[in-house]
Amino acid sequence: MSDAVPAREPAAAPPPQVPPAGAPESSGMTSIIVAVIAVAALYWAREVLIPITLALLLSFVLSPLVNLLRRAWLGRVPSVIVAVILAIGIILAFGSVIGTQVAQLANDIPQYQTTIEKKIGSLREATVSKLSYHLKRLSRQFSAEPAAPSAPAPGAQARPGQQGNPVVVTQEEAPSVLQIGEKIVTPILNPLAMAGIILVVTIFALLQKEDIRDRGIRLFGSHDLHRTTMAMNDAGRRLSRYFLTQLGINTAFGVIVGTGLYFIGVPNPVLWGMLGTLLRFIPYIGSWIAAALPILLAAAVEPGWSLVIWTAVLYVVTELTMGQVVEPLVYGHSTGLSPLAVIIAAIFWTWLWGPIGLIISTPLTLCLVVLGRHVEHLEFFDVLLGDRPALTPVESLYQRMLAGDPDEAEDQAERFLAGHRLSAYYDEVVLKALQLASNDIVRGTLEPRRAGRLKTAITELVEDLGRYDDVDAPGGNDKTVAGSTADEQAIPNEHSPADGAPDKSKLAPEWRGEAPVLCISGRGPLDEAASKMLAQLLGKHGLGARVVPHEVVSRLNVQSLDVHGVAMMCVSYLDISGNPAHLRYLLRRLRQRQPEASLLVGLWPEGAPILKDRDLGRTVGADYYVSTLSEAVEACLSAAQQAEGLKPRLLTAVGGA
Repeated sequence: MSDAVPAREPAAAPPPQVPPAGAPESSGMTSIIVAVIAVAALYWAREVLIPITLALLLSFVLSPLVNLLRRAWLGRVPSVIVAVILAIGIILAFGSVIGTQVAQLANDIPQYQTTIEKKIGSLREATVSKLSYHLKRLSRQFSAEPAAPSAPAPGAQARPGQQGNPVVVTQEEAPSVLQIGEKIVTPILNPLAMAGIILVVTIFALLQKEDIRDRGIRLFGSHDLHRTTMAMNDAGRRLSRYFLTQLGINTAFGVIVGTGLYFIGVPNPVLWGMLGTLLRFIPYIGSWIAAALPILLAAAVEPGWSLVIWTAVLYVVTELTMGQVVEPLVYGHSTGLSPLAVIIAAIFWTWLWGPIGLIISTPLTLCLVVLGRHVEHLEFFDVLLGDRPALTPVESLYQRMLAGDPDEAEDQAERFLAGHRLSAYYDEVVLKALQLASNDIVRGTLEPRRAGRLKTAITELVEDLGRYDDVDAPGGNDKTVAGSTADEQAIPNEHSPADGAPDKSKLAPEWRGEAPVLCISGRGPLDEAASKMLAQLLGKHGLGARVVPHEVVSRLNVQSLDVHGVAMMCVSYLDISGNPAHLRYLLRRLRQRQPEASLLVGLWPEGAPILKDRDLGRTVGADYYVSTLSEAVEACLSAAQQAEGLKPRLLTAVGGA
C-alpha cells in the first residue's frame, strides 16, 4: 500500500548537514597535505629535477634561435642541432677563457703577497697598535709564570705499579689503481652526468616543442582551448623575453665592468667581466659577489687605496644604472613579479635546491605566476607572487570605506584622475563600489550603522573631488598653479564650467534658472550619493542642480516639492529589479507635479531590465534611461540645447534601452 511508508518518514530524512560544514576544512587540509608532498618531492628528487629544469629553461633561451634558423629553411632537426652546438661552443669558450684567466691569476698571486702584508701591517699600526702593546705585556706576564707539569713523553719509562700502553706499528697498504681512479673520477662524474641529462633533454624539448605544448594543453584544460593556448603562449613569450633580455643586460654589465677595470688598471679584467656576467644571474647579491674579488685584488696590486676606491665606484655605478634605469625600461617597469615575491622565491628555491635554485628562482617563479593568471585552480600563485593589484579599484575603494580610511580612498582617486575625467571615475569606480555596498545591505551583511558611515564617507569623498574638472586634458586632469607643489596642485573649479557648457542666453526660460535640474534619490540608502555625484557633474558643465532625498517625493510630501524653475528631474537608483512598480508610481507623481519637465531615470547597475525591455520602459514612463553618469550629463546637455523645440517623448534611450 502507498500508506505503508509515509512520504515524510523520519527514517527517510536526510542525514545531518555535517559533511558540508566540514567540507571547507577538509579541502583546506587536503591542500596543505598536497603542498607538503609537492615540496618534499621537489627536495628528494632534486638530483633528477634540477637538470631537467635547467634543460627546459635552456630550451626557452634557444627557442628563438631555432625559430630563426627554421625560417632560414634549415629544417627542424638541423636547426636544433646547429643551435645546440652553438650553445655548447659558447659555453666551452666561456669556460676555457675563465680557466685560462684563473690560471694566470694563480701564477701572479705571489707577487701580490708583499703588498697585502704591507697594507695589513699599516692597518695594524694605525688601528690596533695600543691593543697589540697590551697584548704583548699580557703574553710576557703569562710566559714568566712557572709552567705546569707536562705529561710524560711517550717513550719515558713508566713508574713502578704503572703499566704502559702497548704500541702497535701498522703499515698502510698502497692504494690500488681502482681506488685512485675512483678518487679522480667521482668528483667529475656528477657534473658530467648532469651535463649529459641537460643536453639530451634540451635537444628533445626543442624537437618536440609542439608536442609538449599540445600535451600541456590537454593536461591543463582541453575544454577551454583558447584560455589554455593563451597561457602557453604567454608563458613561452615571457620566459624567452626574460632570459634573452637578462642575458643581454648581464652581458652589457660584464662588458662595461671589464672595460672599466682595464682602464683602471686591475689585472685580469676579462675574467672579472665574465664572472660579472655569470654571477649577475643571481638576483640581488650576484653583482656584489662579483665585485668583491676584483676589489680585493685591487687592494693587493697597489700600495695605496685609490685603485680600490675606483673599482668599488665602478661596480656601484654600473649596478645601480642597470638595476634602476636599464632594467625598468627594458622590462616595461615589471617582469610580472612583485619585489617581495622575488626575494621570497630566492630564499625558498635556495633552501630547496641550493645555489642552482638561487640562480633559477626568478624564472621558476615567473612560470608559476603565468600559470596562476590563466589556470583557475592556480590563481593563488598570481595573487601571492604577481605584481598586479590584489584588489580592483572598485573593491579597493569599498574596502577603504569599510575600514574608515577616506584619505587612502582619496589618494587612490587622485591617481585615477591623473589620466581620466571625473565622470569616468564616478562611473567606473564609485558607482560600482556603491553597488557592492547596496548588495551587502540587501543580503544583511552590512548593518545600518556601518552603511550610514559608508554613505557619509562617500559624500565627503565626492565633496573633496569637487576641485577636479570633468574634462580630458593632456597630461592629466589636475588644475595646477604655477609654483605649487605636487600636494597643492588641485584648485577648486566650481565656477569654471567645463568646455561645451551651453550658453544660457540661448536656452529656453525654464533652463536659465539657478537649478533647472532636480536630482531625486531612489529608495535605497546609498542612492542619494549617486544623486550628489550627478548634481556635481552637471554643475561643472554649466547646469545648476539640486539634490532632493526620496522622502520629499513620497505620496504624502510630493505636493510640497519645490519645482519652480525645474526643466528636468533625474531619478537615481542603485538597485532595482523585476517590475519596478514603485518607480512607475514615483514618475507618475512627478509628472503630475511638473508636467512640463522631462524625466530621466538613472539605473546605475548595468543590465537593468528597463534598459533591455523597451515595452517595460514605455510602461514606466520616463523620457530618458541611462546607465552611467556620463550618459546622464549628456542627456541633460542635449535636452538643454534643444529646449526650444523639445516636446515630451515616450522614450529616448541613451546608452542601452
